[in-house]
Amino acid sequence: MKKETDPANKDDIKGAEEVKKEFKGFLGSAKVFLTELLDIRKNTDKGATKDAIIADIPFKGHTAWILVCSIFICSIGLNTNSTAVVIGAMLISPLMGPILGMGLSIAVNDVDSLRRSLRSFAVMVVLSVLTAYLFFAFFPLQDESSELLARTQPDIRDVLIAFFGGLALVIARAKKGTIASVIFGVAISTALMPPLCTVGFELAIGNFELAAGAMYLFTINTIFIGLATFSVLKLLRFPMVKYADSIKRRRIGRIASAVALLVMIPAGFTFYNVFQESRFMKQADQLIKETIAIYQFKDNGRYMENLDEIKYNPDGVSSIELVTMGDETIPENVIATWRNQKNQFSRLKNTDLILFQGGQDDSEEKFKYVSELYESKKAELLNKDERIQLLEQELAALSKFAKKQIPFTDISAEAKSNYDNLFTLSFSYVVTTDFSSQDTIPVFEVKWKDPADTVKIRAESRKLNDWLKIRLKDDKVIVKSATD
Repeated sequence: MKKETDPANKDDIKGAEEVKKEFKGFLGSAKVFLTELLDIRKNTDKGATKDAIIADIPFKGHTAWILVCSIFICSIGLNTNSTAVVIGAMLISPLMGPILGMGLSIAVNDVDSLRRSLRSFAVMVVLSVLTAYLFFAFFPLQDESSELLARTQPDIRDVLIAFFGGLALVIARAKKGTIASVIFGVAISTALMPPLCTVGFELAIGNFELAAGAMYLFTINTIFIGLATFSVLKLLRFPMVKYADSIKRRRIGRIASAVALLVMIPAGFTFYNVFQESRFMKQADQLIKETIAIYQFKDNGRYMENLDEIKYNPDGVSSIELVTMGDETIPENVIATWRNQKNQFSRLKNTDLILFQGGQDDSEEKFKYVSELYESKKAELLNKDERIQLLEQELAALSKFAKKQIPFTDISAEAKSNYDNLFTLSFSYVVTTDFSSQDTIPVFEVKWKDPADTVKIRAESRKLNDWLKIRLKDDKVIVKSATD
């Protein structure tokens, strides 16, 4: 006996099939739309692109003089801290030619072009650094501006800027009718010129560590622009250079592949190391914001944010050095809690958290420490105004400490000449608190030659106390005698 199908079920099945067909049609339309939107192969002029890149590889004559002029302009802009001048120098700089040439040569197996690109690249770097070095060595003003210092510590963002800038550049060069605005924009964003000028400046003043940092940034930009060029040209399937000798073709192909691998390996390591350092710095900043930055000082203590020293060491122990100044010190149990919080961050577990705290009666040592610390950190301050502000803050704090210092030698000599019955005079600070505020009080303790006459001793003590308050201009002075 046949079982009849429910008409309602037939309608449901038919409706579900129609929905599936409509959904598949939508996906197909979306795929076609995205393909047409993002496809760059149809409008690519492979022959013109290759010829244009190869034409920009040579580095001599007019190109060399343009580079020298742009280096001078960039050096002046960095020295005067003028972003507009630096941007202008980057726009006229011909640095991109050999870098694109290296990416193209590896992508299409053209060793002759690769050889010319490497030679032009080496001449370009040496000429740029030498020009900047000579400018800063003989120029009388050698201030480390924020524009200069910004090119000495690359991070993960510089890697991404260089790679995506390189992608944009080679895609613009591959389009029929090159997009000039993109080329100018990439020249600004990837910033090849400023790091080379910074290398010359740091060499001129003898700071080899920052020179290495600036050269590291330039190397990152170069590698990832070349890598982006290689990737896009491979994606667009640019034709490989053919050689009549099949053995030579295979040998050239192996050499090109080896060079490409050698470029990609350090690029991968660079990206990984910079990424790890970026994670460390981010977690260190977060730790500071969650601990000392929100700590409430009850008295005159303060956290010196400008003097933070965060050191990342991938092969050893990293450190976070923080500085506080003022009368108040942070309790050890609080610092221990911060160190426990530090261990909750994955990148900070093996990091030393060091806290330098100012005391209340060590103004001379504090002044020496602040002076040394300022000298070591001033290169990292953004500009002269911040340096002046920092110095004014520290001088104000030191003036306050200086006022609290008791000229005990002079005081004791004057007291001895004014009070014949005075036998010994001692001095110390006493820190008191009512648990809502804290105060530091100077206390003098005296012994008299003839302590038998208590009435006279009390009168002399009151007189000495009044004299010390006037002499030291401090109403909080307390005098205690041995008979008290």
